[in-house]
Amino acid sequence: MSAPVLSIIILAAMFLLATVLPLNMGALAFVGAFLLGTVVLGMSTSDILANFPGGLFLTIVGVTYLFAIAQNNGTIDLLVRGAVRLVGNRVALIPWVMFAITAVITAVGALSPAAVAIIAPIALSFAGKYKINPLLMGMMVIHGAQAGGFSPIAVYGVTVNGILAKTDLDFSPTALFLSSLLFNLVIALVLFVVLGGRALLSSKVGHFVEQAAEARMAVSVGAKAGDVPFKGFGSGMYGPRDPAGDGVAATKERSERVPQLVTIAGLIALAVIALGFKMDVGFVSITIAIVVALVSPAAQKGAINKISWSTVLLICGMLTFVGVLEEAGTIEFVSNGVAGLGMPLLAALLICFIGAVVSAFASSTAILAALIPLAVPFLSTGEIGAVGVICALAVASTIVDVSPFSTNGALVLANAPESVDKDRFYKQILGYSGIVIVAGPVLAWLALVVPGWL
Repeated sequence: MSAPVLSIIILAAMFLLATVLPLNMGALAFVGAFLLGTVVLGMSTSDILANFPGGLFLTIVGVTYLFAIAQNNGTIDLLVRGAVRLVGNRVALIPWVMFAITAVITAVGALSPAAVAIIAPIALSFAGKYKINPLLMGMMVIHGAQAGGFSPIAVYGVTVNGILAKTDLDFSPTALFLSSLLFNLVIALVLFVVLGGRALLSSKVGHFVEQAAEARMAVSVGAKAGDVPFKGFGSGMYGPRDPAGDGVAATKERSERVPQLVTIAGLIALAVIALGFKMDVGFVSITIAIVVALVSPAAQKGAINKISWSTVLLICGMLTFVGVLEEAGTIEFVSNGVAGLGMPLLAALLICFIGAVVSAFASSTAILAALIPLAVPFLSTGEIGAVGVICALAVASTIVDVSPFSTNGALVLANAPESVDKDRFYKQILGYSGIVIVAGPVLAWLALVVPGWL
């Protein structure tokens, strides 16, 4: 058996094991890289480790570390409070605010499941209280997370851009971000219309901001995990009045607000420096994180533990394995097979479907890390627009995270309002995810690949 065929079998076995058993795909990938490299290819361990993505490791650690500090010092709560103020008493805006908040949280560096874990409990509690379709609210949160997920400083965006930076393809990080943002926004619009959003336009609610404060205090994963004292809204903002009149409450308020403002400034600086001056996102993000930690040392406590080490292991392991695949000739082997179809558009559609189906049950990050390098030689031929195919693959592989078998879908299901029949809600999510798995890749292909504008 040839090395390329054997390596593909190993890759398939890794995905199967990671799907069926609670094993980290990255750990399996390191083992696969070691066995394939040393036993089959005769590589030294130094040659295998030369494929370790050190720059991507630093970027993911830096970005998620900065977000963890922002979560701990109350900056995320501050952003949520500011966003819900936009609602006023208009019920129809509640799903859109939840969409926007989740998009912003992922865009500044949170992993998609982390953002959904923070916002889904709040969103679904309001769905139950104001008779909003829970499927609409839950899917708005998930699509919001995917809408912001490919920003140049988000984990998905950093992963895809980092892979493509090592190739000769002329790629646009902005096109990737906007493709995901607009695609998920359009889906959100359709869901809003189909799932009863128009009926909400005439609904009003009083004191929404104060009620949002109560919900945030009661169910916020972020506030609980980071021991962030939630202060509330309106007349109760920043907690109870200072009965003694000694100014202690006001002093505490100022001491908490300064780190939050510094964090917001840091997030803005990260975007400006990394995008405007093309500086390395990893070094910039971890530098800003340290500055923020110095301003609010207490918030730094526990932040290291909140770095998504499982994702770091996943991505670094997969990309190390992909480097060994390249040595085995697997990349060229697959690319020649795809090119041999003689129909580039059909090949692109096939790649999108593979990404969608596998991602519905396994890690979207893993499938992106595996499929994009395999597609690069095929895209380098120039027979089809590389940017469009990569964008379509990215969208198709992540919109399926609405599946109840994915972390995001499971979080929405777990936070269903008490008044909702869980079995019925599960079937609704499952039915919707089935539609997305079938139609999503086709729509992404039609919108981003077939026109040839990317």
